[in-house]
Amino acid sequence: MRPGKWLLLFTFSLALQASYGQQSESEGNKAEIHGNFSLDGQYYRPDEAISAVVPDEQTALQGFGNIIYTQGKFEAGMRFETYVPAFVGYPAGAPWSGTGVGMRYAAYHADNISITVGNFYEQFGSGMVLRTWEDRGLGVDYALDGLRVVARPKRGVTLKGLYGRQRRSFNNGIVYSNGLVRGLDAEINLNDVLDSVFVIPGQLTIGGSFVSKFESDRDPIYQFPENVDAVSVRFNYLIGGFNAGAEYARIGINPTRFNSGILDIPANLDPSVGLFQYGQGFNANMGYSRKGLGVGLTANSLSNMAFQSERDELTGFDSWINFLPPTSVLQTALLAQFYPYATQPNGEVAIRADFFYTFKKKSTIGGKYGTKLDLSYTQVNAPDYPMVGDFDLNRRGIEPALFRPSDRVYYADFTARISKKLSPKFKGSLMYMNIVYDNDVIQGAYDYDDVPTRGVIYGNLYMVEGNWTIKRGHNLRFELQVLTTDQHLQDWFAAIVEYTASPHWFISAINQYNYGNADGQLYNFPVLATGYIKDSHRIMLSYGRQRAGVFCVGGVCRVVPASNGLTIGITSSF
Repeated sequence: MRPGKWLLLFTFSLALQASYGQQSESEGNKAEIHGNFSLDGQYYRPDEAISAVVPDEQTALQGFGNIIYTQGKFEAGMRFETYVPAFVGYPAGAPWSGTGVGMRYAAYHADNISITVGNFYEQFGSGMVLRTWEDRGLGVDYALDGLRVVARPKRGVTLKGLYGRQRRSFNNGIVYSNGLVRGLDAEINLNDVLDSVFVIPGQLTIGGSFVSKFESDRDPIYQFPENVDAVSVRFNYLIGGFNAGAEYARIGINPTRFNSGILDIPANLDPSVGLFQYGQGFNANMGYSRKGLGVGLTANSLSNMAFQSERDELTGFDSWINFLPPTSVLQTALLAQFYPYATQPNGEVAIRADFFYTFKKKSTIGGKYGTKLDLSYTQVNAPDYPMVGDFDLNRRGIEPALFRPSDRVYYADFTARISKKLSPKFKGSLMYMNIVYDNDVIQGAYDYDDVPTRGVIYGNLYMVEGNWTIKRGHNLRFELQVLTTDQHLQDWFAAIVEYTASPHWFISAINQYNYGNADGQLYNFPVLATGYIKDSHRIMLSYGRQRAGVFCVGGVCRVVPASNGLTIGITSSF
Protein backbone atom coordinates (compact mmCIF):
# COMPACT_ATOMS: atom_id res chain seq x y z
CA MET A 1 0.00 0.00 0.00
CA ARG A 2 1.39 3.42 -0.94
CA PRO A 3 2.22 5.97 1.84
CA GLY A 4 -0.62 8.25 0.73
CA LYS A 5 -3.18 5.49 1.16
CA TRP A 6 -1.74 4.62 4.55
CA LEU A 7 -2.09 8.26 5.62
CA LEU A 8 -5.72 8.38 4.45
CA LEU A 9 -6.54 5.10 6.18
CA PHE A 10 -4.83 6.21 9.39
CA THR A 11 -6.67 9.54 9.45
CA PHE A 12 -10.01 7.81 8.86
CA SER A 13 -9.22 5.37 11.69
CA LEU A 14 -8.46 8.25 14.06
CA ALA A 15 -11.74 9.92 13.20
CA LEU A 16 -13.69 6.74 13.93
CA GLN A 17 -11.83 6.12 17.17
CA ALA A 18 -12.23 9.73 18.30
CA SER A 19 -15.96 9.50 17.64
CA TYR A 20 -16.14 6.30 19.65
CA GLY A 21 -14.06 7.86 22.41
CA GLN A 22 -16.48 10.75 22.82
CA GLN A 23 -19.27 8.23 23.45
CA SER A 24 -17.34 6.10 25.92
CA GLU A 25 -15.27 8.48 28.10
CA SER A 26 -17.43 7.52 31.05
CA GLU A 27 -16.32 3.94 30.57
CA GLY A 28 -12.65 4.80 30.99
CA ASN A 29 -11.85 4.77 27.26
CA LYS A 30 -10.88 8.39 26.80
CA ALA A 31 -9.11 9.01 23.49
CA GLU A 32 -5.72 10.77 23.56
CA ILE A 33 -3.41 11.98 20.82
CA HIS A 34 0.21 12.88 21.50
CA GLY A 35 3.49 12.94 19.65
CA ASN A 36 6.57 14.94 18.74
CA PHE A 37 8.34 16.41 15.75
CA SER A 38 11.81 17.58 14.77
CA LEU A 39 12.99 19.71 11.87
CA ASP A 40 16.61 20.47 10.93
CA GLY A 41 17.92 22.66 8.14
CA GLN A 42 21.40 23.55 6.96
CA TYR A 43 22.74 26.11 4.52
CA TYR A 44 26.17 25.20 3.14
CA ARG A 45 28.86 27.74 2.32
CA PRO A 46 32.14 27.15 0.44
CA ASP A 47 35.26 27.00 2.62
CA GLU A 48 38.41 25.86 0.84
CA ALA A 49 40.55 26.08 3.97
CA ILE A 50 38.82 23.03 5.51
CA SER A 51 37.79 21.38 2.20
CA ALA A 52 34.13 21.91 3.09
CA VAL A 53 31.63 19.84 1.14
CA VAL A 54 29.05 21.98 -0.67
CA PRO A 55 26.27 20.03 -2.44
CA ASP A 56 24.65 21.24 -5.66
CA GLU A 57 21.57 22.08 -3.63
CA GLN A 58 23.08 24.33 -0.97
CA THR A 59 20.14 24.04 1.43
CA ALA A 60 19.27 20.70 3.08
CA LEU A 61 16.12 20.03 5.09
CA GLN A 62 15.17 16.93 7.02
CA GLY A 63 12.74 16.11 9.79
CA PHE A 64 10.07 13.84 11.16
CA GLY A 65 6.83 13.92 13.09
CA ASN A 66 5.31 11.17 15.26
CA ILE A 67 1.57 10.98 15.96
CA ILE A 68 0.38 8.41 18.52
CA TYR A 69 -3.26 7.73 19.29
CA THR A 70 -4.39 5.77 22.37
CA GLN A 71 -7.80 4.75 23.62
CA GLY A 72 -8.19 2.16 26.31
CA LYS A 73 -6.24 -0.91 25.19
CA PHE A 74 -5.87 0.29 21.61
CA GLU A 75 -2.86 2.22 20.27
CA ALA A 76 -1.93 3.37 16.77
CA GLY A 77 0.88 5.52 15.49
CA MET A 78 2.67 6.81 12.44
CA ARG A 79 5.81 8.77 11.62
CA PHE A 80 5.98 11.25 8.74
CA GLU A 81 9.53 11.83 7.41
CA THR A 82 11.10 14.26 4.96
CA TYR A 83 14.60 14.52 3.45
CA VAL A 84 14.60 17.24 0.74
CA PRO A 85 17.47 16.56 0.63
CA ALA A 86 19.14 14.95 3.63
CA PHE A 87 22.28 16.48 5.14
CA VAL A 88 25.57 15.63 3.43
CA GLY A 89 26.86 12.35 4.84
CA TYR A 90 23.47 11.44 6.35
CA PRO A 91 22.75 8.65 6.84
CA ALA A 92 25.92 6.56 6.69
CA GLY A 93 24.38 3.68 4.72
CA ALA A 94 21.66 3.44 2.06
CA PRO A 95 20.25 6.88 1.15
CA TRP A 96 17.16 8.47 2.64
CA SER A 97 15.35 10.82 0.28
CA GLY A 98 11.95 12.29 -0.42
CA THR A 99 8.88 12.63 1.76
CA GLY A 100 6.42 10.05 3.05
CA VAL A 101 5.37 7.75 5.87
CA GLY A 102 8.37 6.07 7.52
CA MET A 103 6.54 4.09 10.20
CA ARG A 104 2.96 3.01 10.93
CA TYR A 105 1.53 0.53 13.38
CA ALA A 106 -1.49 -0.53 15.41
CA ALA A 107 -1.37 -2.35 18.75
CA TYR A 108 -3.64 -3.92 21.33
CA HIS A 109 -2.46 -4.11 24.96
CA ALA A 110 -4.23 -6.34 27.48
CA ASP A 111 -3.13 -7.51 30.91
CA ASN A 112 -1.44 -10.71 29.71
CA ILE A 113 -0.93 -10.12 26.01
CA SER A 114 0.16 -7.39 23.60
CA ILE A 115 -0.17 -7.61 19.81
CA THR A 116 1.43 -5.19 17.33
CA VAL A 117 1.00 -5.13 13.56
CA GLY A 118 3.00 -2.89 11.24
CA ASN A 119 6.35 -1.36 12.20
CA PHE A 120 7.89 -2.01 15.60
CA TYR A 121 11.17 -2.08 17.52
CA GLU A 122 12.22 -4.95 19.76
CA GLN A 123 15.20 -6.25 21.72
CA PHE A 124 16.01 -9.73 23.01
CA GLY A 125 18.35 -9.67 26.02
CA SER A 126 21.32 -7.37 25.44
CA GLY A 127 20.64 -7.43 21.71
CA MET A 128 23.37 -9.84 20.59
CA VAL A 129 20.94 -11.82 18.38
CA LEU A 130 18.19 -9.21 17.90
CA ARG A 131 17.78 -5.52 18.50
CA THR A 132 15.80 -3.37 16.08
CA TRP A 133 16.22 0.29 17.02
CA GLU A 134 16.49 3.80 15.66
CA ASP A 135 18.68 6.82 16.28
CA ARG A 136 17.85 9.91 14.25
CA GLY A 137 21.24 11.49 15.05
CA LEU A 138 23.13 8.57 13.53
CA GLY A 139 20.68 8.04 10.71
CA VAL A 140 19.90 4.51 11.89
CA ASP A 141 16.50 2.82 11.61
CA TYR A 142 16.21 -0.97 11.74
CA ALA A 143 12.44 -1.23 12.30
CA LEU A 144 10.69 -4.48 11.45
CA ASP A 145 7.44 -4.54 9.52
CA GLY A 146 5.25 -7.49 10.43
CA LEU A 147 3.70 -8.95 13.58
CA ARG A 148 4.82 -9.07 17.23
CA VAL A 149 3.13 -10.83 20.13
CA VAL A 150 4.21 -10.42 23.77
CA ALA A 151 2.53 -12.78 26.27
CA ARG A 152 2.75 -13.04 30.05
CA PRO A 153 1.01 -16.36 30.80
CA LYS A 154 1.93 -16.22 34.49
CA ARG A 155 3.71 -13.99 36.94
CA GLY A 156 7.43 -13.80 36.19
CA VAL A 157 7.24 -15.24 32.66
CA THR A 158 7.45 -13.16 29.46
CA LEU A 159 7.26 -14.73 26.00
CA LYS A 160 7.82 -12.88 22.71
CA GLY A 161 7.32 -13.90 19.10
CA LEU A 162 7.79 -11.83 15.96
CA TYR A 163 8.40 -11.83 12.24
CA GLY A 164 8.85 -9.16 9.60
CA ARG A 165 11.00 -7.50 6.99
CA GLN A 166 13.46 -4.84 8.00
CA ARG A 167 13.66 -1.22 6.95
CA ARG A 168 16.73 -0.69 4.77
CA SER A 169 16.34 2.83 3.37
CA PHE A 170 13.78 5.52 2.59
CA ASN A 171 12.61 6.74 -0.83
CA ASN A 172 9.32 8.66 -0.45
CA GLY A 173 8.44 5.80 1.90
CA ILE A 174 9.98 2.71 3.46
CA VAL A 175 12.26 0.49 1.38
CA TYR A 176 12.64 -2.98 2.90
CA SER A 177 15.52 -5.46 2.79
CA ASN A 178 15.22 -8.84 1.07
CA GLY A 179 15.55 -10.99 4.18
CA LEU A 180 12.70 -12.15 6.41
CA VAL A 181 13.40 -12.09 10.17
CA ARG A 182 11.66 -14.42 12.65
CA GLY A 183 12.28 -14.63 16.40
CA LEU A 184 11.25 -16.15 19.73
CA ASP A 185 12.32 -15.05 23.21
CA ALA A 186 11.57 -16.23 26.74
CA GLU A 187 12.52 -14.54 30.01
CA ILE A 188 11.78 -15.98 33.45
CA ASN A 189 12.12 -14.32 36.82
CA LEU A 190 12.82 -17.34 39.02
CA ASN A 191 11.94 -15.48 42.21
CA ASP A 192 8.37 -14.97 40.97
CA VAL A 193 7.99 -18.43 39.45
CA LEU A 194 9.41 -20.38 42.42
CA ASP A 195 8.23 -18.22 45.32
CA SER A 196 5.78 -20.91 46.46
CA VAL A 197 8.55 -23.57 46.52
CA PHE A 198 11.53 -21.81 48.07
CA VAL A 199 13.05 -18.35 48.44
CA ILE A 200 15.97 -17.30 46.22
CA PRO A 201 18.14 -14.60 47.82
CA GLY A 202 18.24 -11.56 45.58
CA GLN A 203 16.68 -11.47 42.11
CA LEU A 204 17.59 -14.10 39.48
CA THR A 205 16.39 -13.85 35.88
CA ILE A 206 17.21 -16.24 33.03
CA GLY A 207 16.36 -16.02 29.35
CA GLY A 208 16.90 -17.46 25.91
CA SER A 209 16.36 -16.35 22.31
CA PHE A 210 16.07 -17.86 18.85
CA VAL A 211 16.24 -15.75 15.70
CA SER A 212 16.16 -16.94 12.10
CA LYS A 213 16.77 -15.06 8.87
CA PHE A 214 15.59 -16.31 5.48
CA GLU A 215 17.04 -14.88 2.27
CA SER A 216 17.02 -16.49 -1.16
CA ASP A 217 20.40 -17.43 -2.64
CA ARG A 218 20.92 -15.66 -5.94
CA ASP A 219 24.70 -16.00 -6.11
CA PRO A 220 25.89 -17.52 -9.42
CA ILE A 221 28.99 -19.11 -7.87
CA TYR A 222 28.61 -19.91 -4.17
CA GLN A 223 25.86 -21.87 -2.50
CA PHE A 224 25.05 -19.53 0.36
CA PRO A 225 22.76 -20.75 3.17
CA GLU A 226 19.25 -19.35 2.78
CA ASN A 227 18.30 -19.86 6.44
CA VAL A 228 20.64 -18.48 9.09
CA ASP A 229 19.78 -19.20 12.73
CA ALA A 230 21.02 -17.48 15.87
CA VAL A 231 20.55 -18.53 19.49
CA SER A 232 21.49 -16.98 22.83
CA VAL A 233 21.19 -17.70 26.54
CA ARG A 234 21.53 -15.20 29.38
CA PHE A 235 21.16 -14.57 33.09
CA ASN A 236 21.10 -11.60 35.42
CA TYR A 237 21.46 -11.66 39.21
CA LEU A 238 20.98 -8.84 41.75
CA ILE A 239 21.46 -8.94 45.50
CA GLY A 240 22.07 -5.92 47.68
CA GLY A 241 24.60 -3.71 45.92
CA PHE A 242 25.98 -6.59 43.83
CA ASN A 243 24.94 -7.40 40.27
CA ALA A 244 26.18 -9.86 37.66
CA GLY A 245 25.02 -10.83 34.20
CA ALA A 246 26.21 -12.65 31.10
CA GLU A 247 24.98 -13.61 27.65
CA TYR A 248 26.34 -16.12 25.12
CA ALA A 249 25.24 -16.00 21.48
CA ARG A 250 25.93 -18.15 18.46
CA ILE A 251 25.12 -17.30 14.84
CA GLY A 252 25.03 -20.02 12.20
CA ILE A 253 27.01 -19.99 8.97
CA ASN A 254 26.39 -16.48 7.66
CA PRO A 255 28.63 -15.32 4.79
CA THR A 256 27.93 -11.72 3.73
CA ARG A 257 29.61 -8.92 1.84
CA PHE A 258 30.35 -7.21 5.16
CA ASN A 259 32.49 -10.08 6.47
CA SER A 260 33.96 -10.90 3.04
CA GLY A 261 32.07 -14.16 3.01
CA ILE A 262 34.02 -15.56 6.01
CA LEU A 263 34.97 -18.20 3.48
CA ASP A 264 38.18 -20.13 2.95
CA ILE A 265 38.63 -21.82 -0.45
CA PRO A 266 40.77 -24.99 -0.18
CA ALA A 267 43.59 -25.32 -2.69
CA ASN A 268 42.92 -27.22 -5.92
CA LEU A 269 39.15 -27.29 -5.38
CA ASP A 270 36.30 -25.76 -7.29
CA PRO A 271 35.83 -22.14 -6.08
CA SER A 272 32.18 -22.84 -5.28
CA VAL A 273 33.35 -25.24 -2.56
CA GLY A 274 34.30 -23.38 0.61
CA LEU A 275 34.60 -23.71 4.34
CA PHE A 276 32.04 -21.33 5.80
CA GLN A 277 32.38 -20.33 9.44
CA TYR A 278 29.84 -19.69 12.20
CA GLY A 279 29.94 -16.82 14.71
CA GLN A 280 29.80 -16.52 18.45
CA GLY A 281 29.95 -13.86 21.12
CA PHE A 282 30.07 -13.59 24.89
CA ASN A 283 29.44 -10.58 27.10
CA ALA A 284 29.72 -10.57 30.89
CA ASN A 285 29.54 -7.83 33.48
CA MET A 286 29.52 -7.55 37.23
CA GLY A 287 29.55 -4.71 39.68
CA TYR A 288 29.14 -3.58 43.25
CA SER A 289 27.91 -0.23 44.51
CA ARG A 290 26.96 1.45 47.74
CA LYS A 291 26.80 5.06 48.82
CA GLY A 292 30.03 6.70 47.76
CA LEU A 293 31.62 3.61 46.17
CA GLY A 294 31.24 1.67 42.92
CA VAL A 295 33.21 -1.00 41.07
CA GLY A 296 32.40 -2.52 37.68
CA LEU A 297 34.00 -5.14 35.41
CA THR A 298 33.07 -6.02 31.82
CA ALA A 299 34.47 -8.68 29.49
CA ASN A 300 33.50 -9.12 25.87
CA SER A 301 34.60 -11.36 23.01
CA LEU A 302 33.24 -11.51 19.45
CA SER A 303 33.91 -13.65 16.41
CA ASN A 304 31.99 -13.42 13.10
CA MET A 305 29.03 -11.69 14.78
CA ALA A 306 27.81 -9.60 11.83
CA PHE A 307 24.11 -10.42 11.41
CA GLN A 308 22.23 -8.49 8.71
CA SER A 309 18.95 -9.25 6.99
CA GLU A 310 20.42 -8.60 3.54
CA ARG A 311 23.52 -10.54 2.44
CA ASP A 312 24.76 -8.12 -0.21
CA GLU A 313 24.71 -4.87 1.77
CA LEU A 314 27.43 -2.61 0.37
CA THR A 315 28.11 -0.94 3.73
CA GLY A 316 28.30 -1.98 7.34
CA PHE A 317 25.43 0.33 8.37
CA ASP A 318 22.28 -1.20 6.94
CA SER A 319 19.82 -3.97 7.85
CA TRP A 320 21.40 -4.99 11.15
CA ILE A 321 19.37 -7.59 13.02
CA ASN A 322 21.58 -7.61 16.10
CA PHE A 323 23.39 -5.07 18.26
CA LEU A 324 26.75 -5.70 19.89
CA PRO A 325 27.04 -3.90 23.27
CA PRO A 326 30.14 -1.68 23.30
CA THR A 327 32.78 -2.23 25.94
CA SER A 328 34.35 1.23 25.76
CA VAL A 329 32.99 4.20 27.72
CA LEU A 330 30.91 6.73 25.79
CA GLN A 331 33.12 9.81 25.94
CA THR A 332 31.42 13.20 26.14
CA ALA A 333 34.55 15.37 25.97
CA LEU A 334 34.68 17.13 22.59
CA LEU A 335 38.26 16.19 21.68
CA ALA A 336 37.83 12.62 22.96
CA GLN A 337 35.30 12.18 20.16
CA PHE A 338 38.13 12.50 17.62
CA TYR A 339 38.93 8.85 18.28
CA PRO A 340 35.75 6.98 19.25
CA TYR A 341 35.72 3.20 19.25
CA ALA A 342 33.39 1.31 16.90
CA THR A 343 32.64 -2.31 17.86
CA GLN A 344 34.32 -4.78 15.49
CA PRO A 345 31.77 -7.53 14.71
CA ASN A 346 34.31 -9.65 12.82
CA GLY A 347 36.35 -10.10 15.97
CA GLU A 348 37.57 -8.46 19.16
CA VAL A 349 38.49 -9.31 22.75
CA ALA A 350 37.76 -6.55 25.25
CA ILE A 351 37.91 -5.80 28.96
CA ARG A 352 36.83 -2.78 30.97
CA ALA A 353 37.11 -1.79 34.63
CA ASP A 354 35.38 1.15 36.34
CA PHE A 355 35.83 2.58 39.81
CA PHE A 356 34.42 5.59 41.60
CA TYR A 357 34.79 6.79 45.18
CA THR A 358 33.43 9.85 46.96
CA PHE A 359 35.64 11.24 49.70
CA LYS A 360 33.41 12.36 52.55
CA LYS A 361 32.74 15.94 53.45
CA LYS A 362 35.17 17.50 55.93
CA SER A 363 37.77 14.76 55.34
CA THR A 364 41.34 15.63 54.33
CA ILE A 365 40.72 15.05 50.62
CA GLY A 366 36.97 15.64 50.63
CA GLY A 367 37.21 19.15 52.04
CA LYS A 368 34.10 21.12 52.89
CA TYR A 369 31.83 19.66 50.18
CA GLY A 370 33.36 16.26 49.38
CA THR A 371 35.38 15.07 46.37
CA LYS A 372 34.54 12.40 43.78
CA LEU A 373 37.14 10.30 41.97
CA ASP A 374 36.28 8.34 38.79
CA LEU A 375 38.69 5.88 37.16
CA SER A 376 38.12 3.80 34.05
CA TYR A 377 40.25 1.53 31.88
CA THR A 378 39.30 -0.16 28.60
CA GLN A 379 41.38 -2.35 26.30
CA VAL A 380 40.27 -4.02 23.07
CA ASN A 381 42.60 -6.46 21.31
CA ALA A 382 42.49 -8.16 17.95
CA PRO A 383 41.65 -11.88 18.20
CA ASP A 384 44.45 -14.39 17.77
CA TYR A 385 43.34 -16.47 14.79
CA PRO A 386 44.32 -16.82 11.12
CA MET A 387 43.47 -13.90 8.86
CA VAL A 388 43.49 -13.58 5.09
CA GLY A 389 43.41 -10.22 3.34
CA ASP A 390 45.14 -6.86 3.45
CA PHE A 391 43.60 -5.83 6.77
CA ASP A 392 41.39 -7.19 9.50
CA LEU A 393 38.04 -6.02 8.18
CA ASN A 394 38.58 -7.92 4.90
CA ARG A 395 39.54 -11.33 6.24
CA ARG A 396 38.16 -14.76 5.39
CA GLY A 397 38.35 -18.20 6.95
CA ILE A 398 38.14 -17.01 10.55
CA GLU A 399 38.41 -19.69 13.20
CA PRO A 400 35.65 -18.90 15.71
CA ALA A 401 37.16 -18.59 19.17
CA LEU A 402 36.46 -16.63 22.35
CA PHE A 403 38.85 -14.80 24.68
CA ARG A 404 41.94 -15.57 22.63
CA PRO A 405 43.51 -12.12 22.24
CA SER A 406 46.54 -11.31 20.14
CA ASP A 407 49.19 -8.74 21.01
CA ARG A 408 47.66 -6.17 18.67
CA VAL A 409 45.69 -3.49 20.50
CA TYR A 410 42.78 -2.03 18.56
CA TYR A 411 41.87 0.47 21.26
CA ALA A 412 42.70 1.38 24.85
CA ASP A 413 41.89 4.28 27.12
CA PHE A 414 42.60 5.19 30.71
CA THR A 415 40.48 7.97 32.16
CA ALA A 416 40.78 9.70 35.53
CA ARG A 417 38.43 12.46 36.68
CA ILE A 418 38.28 14.45 39.91
CA SER A 419 35.06 16.40 40.55
CA LYS A 420 34.63 18.84 43.40
CA LYS A 421 32.27 21.53 44.62
CA LEU A 422 34.42 24.50 45.62
CA SER A 423 31.73 26.87 46.85
CA PRO A 424 27.93 27.08 47.02
CA LYS A 425 27.97 28.56 43.51
CA PHE A 426 30.91 26.88 41.77
CA LYS A 427 31.85 23.27 41.02
CA GLY A 428 34.48 21.91 38.68
CA SER A 429 36.39 18.88 37.51
CA LEU A 430 39.77 17.86 36.12
CA MET A 431 40.13 14.99 33.66
CA TYR A 432 43.05 13.12 32.10
CA MET A 433 42.67 10.53 29.35
CA ASN A 434 45.31 8.37 27.66
CA ILE A 435 44.30 6.93 24.27
CA VAL A 436 45.65 4.16 22.04
CA TYR A 437 43.77 4.02 18.72
CA ASP A 438 44.28 1.78 15.68
CA ASN A 439 43.05 4.18 13.03
CA ASP A 440 43.42 1.72 10.14
CA VAL A 441 41.09 -0.87 11.65
CA ILE A 442 38.54 1.22 13.56
CA GLN A 443 37.90 3.85 10.91
CA GLY A 444 39.25 1.93 7.92
CA ALA A 445 40.59 5.30 6.79
CA TYR A 446 44.26 4.64 6.09
CA ASP A 447 44.65 8.42 6.08
CA TYR A 448 47.66 8.30 8.36
CA ASP A 449 50.76 6.46 7.13
CA ASP A 450 53.43 5.98 9.76
CA VAL A 451 55.61 2.88 9.60
CA PRO A 452 56.84 2.87 13.23
CA THR A 453 53.31 2.95 14.68
CA ARG A 454 51.50 1.04 11.88
CA GLY A 455 48.71 3.62 11.84
CA VAL A 456 48.23 3.50 15.62
CA ILE A 457 47.62 6.85 17.32
CA TYR A 458 48.83 7.57 20.86
CA GLY A 459 47.22 10.57 22.52
CA ASN A 460 46.82 12.40 25.82
CA LEU A 461 43.79 14.49 26.65
CA TYR A 462 43.56 17.07 29.45
CA MET A 463 40.35 18.84 30.41
CA VAL A 464 39.24 21.48 32.92
CA GLU A 465 35.51 21.98 33.42
CA GLY A 466 33.68 24.54 35.54
CA ASN A 467 30.08 25.40 36.37
CA TRP A 468 29.23 28.75 37.99
CA THR A 469 25.74 29.60 39.20
CA ILE A 470 25.81 33.38 38.87
CA LYS A 471 22.38 33.81 40.39
CA ARG A 472 19.14 31.92 40.42
CA GLY A 473 18.32 30.84 36.86
CA HIS A 474 21.61 32.12 35.42
CA ASN A 475 24.44 29.66 34.86
CA LEU A 476 27.84 29.79 33.15
CA ARG A 477 29.63 26.58 32.13
CA PHE A 478 33.03 26.27 30.47
CA GLU A 479 35.43 23.59 29.27
CA LEU A 480 39.08 23.85 28.25
CA GLN A 481 40.61 20.82 26.53
CA VAL A 482 44.02 19.94 25.09
CA LEU A 483 44.74 16.85 22.99
CA THR A 484 48.39 16.04 22.27
CA THR A 485 49.66 13.38 19.87
CA ASP A 486 52.63 12.96 17.56
CA GLN A 487 50.51 11.14 14.99
CA HIS A 488 47.58 11.77 12.64
CA LEU A 489 46.00 15.22 13.22
CA GLN A 490 48.46 16.04 16.01
CA ASP A 491 47.77 18.71 18.67
CA TRP A 492 44.38 20.34 19.33
CA PHE A 493 42.91 22.88 21.73
CA ALA A 494 39.19 23.29 22.37
CA ALA A 495 37.18 25.81 24.38
CA ILE A 496 33.47 25.75 25.20
CA VAL A 497 31.52 28.51 26.93
CA GLU A 498 27.77 28.21 27.56
CA TYR A 499 25.52 30.72 29.27
CA THR A 500 21.99 29.72 30.32
CA ALA A 501 19.25 32.07 31.43
CA SER A 502 16.62 29.64 32.68
CA PRO A 503 14.08 28.67 31.75
CA HIS A 504 14.16 29.99 28.19
CA TRP A 505 17.47 31.20 26.70
CA PHE A 506 20.93 29.81 26.15
CA ILE A 507 23.94 30.85 24.09
CA SER A 508 27.20 29.00 23.51
CA ALA A 509 30.52 29.46 21.74
CA ILE A 510 32.78 26.57 20.73
CA ASN A 511 36.16 26.57 19.05
CA GLN A 512 38.43 23.69 18.07
CA TYR A 513 41.94 24.78 17.14
CA ASN A 514 44.38 22.43 15.38
CA TYR A 515 47.69 24.09 16.22
CA GLY A 516 50.04 21.15 15.59
CA ASN A 517 49.05 19.84 12.18
CA ALA A 518 51.83 18.15 10.21
CA ASP A 519 51.25 20.32 7.12
CA GLY A 520 52.01 23.46 9.12
CA GLN A 521 48.51 24.90 8.71
CA LEU A 522 46.45 26.30 11.56
CA TYR A 523 42.80 25.26 11.51
CA ASN A 524 40.01 26.91 13.50
CA PHE A 525 36.53 25.41 13.80
CA PRO A 526 34.42 28.05 15.59
CA VAL A 527 30.69 27.61 16.16
CA LEU A 528 28.29 30.11 17.73
CA ALA A 529 24.86 28.86 18.80
CA THR A 530 21.80 30.23 20.55
CA GLY A 531 18.45 28.78 21.42
CA TYR A 532 15.08 29.32 23.06
CA ILE A 533 13.13 26.77 25.14
CA LYS A 534 9.46 27.03 26.05
CA ASP A 535 7.93 24.06 27.87
CA SER A 536 8.52 21.09 25.52
CA HIS A 537 9.38 23.28 22.51
CA ARG A 538 12.93 24.18 21.50
CA ILE A 539 14.52 26.14 18.67
CA MET A 540 18.27 26.44 18.10
CA LEU A 541 20.30 28.41 15.58
CA SER A 542 24.03 27.90 14.98
CA TYR A 543 26.65 29.13 12.57
CA GLY A 544 30.21 27.98 12.02
CA ARG A 545 32.55 25.26 10.85
CA GLN A 546 32.17 21.52 11.35
CA ARG A 547 35.34 19.45 11.17
CA ALA A 548 35.44 16.19 9.26
CA GLY A 549 35.46 13.16 11.52
CA VAL A 550 33.53 10.28 12.99
CA PHE A 551 30.35 10.57 15.05
CA CYS A 552 29.54 7.59 17.29
CA VAL A 553 26.78 6.48 19.63
CA GLY A 554 26.94 3.17 21.48
CA GLY A 555 29.69 1.66 19.36
CA VAL A 556 27.94 2.58 16.07
CA CYS A 557 29.67 5.28 14.03
CA ARG A 558 29.23 7.32 10.85
CA VAL A 559 31.58 9.66 9.01
CA VAL A 560 30.76 13.37 9.07
CA PRO A 561 32.22 15.58 6.28
CA ALA A 562 33.68 19.03 6.85
CA SER A 563 31.19 21.85 6.33
CA ASN A 564 30.63 25.54 6.89
CA GLY A 565 27.25 27.16 7.19
CA LEU A 566 24.10 27.99 9.06
CA THR A 567 22.04 25.33 10.89
CA ILE A 568 18.60 25.54 12.45
CA GLY A 569 16.88 22.93 14.58
CA ILE A 570 13.32 22.83 15.95
CA THR A 571 11.90 20.17 18.27
CA SER A 572 8.53 19.94 19.97
CA SER A 573 6.33 17.42 21.73
CA PHE A 574 2.68 17.39 22.75
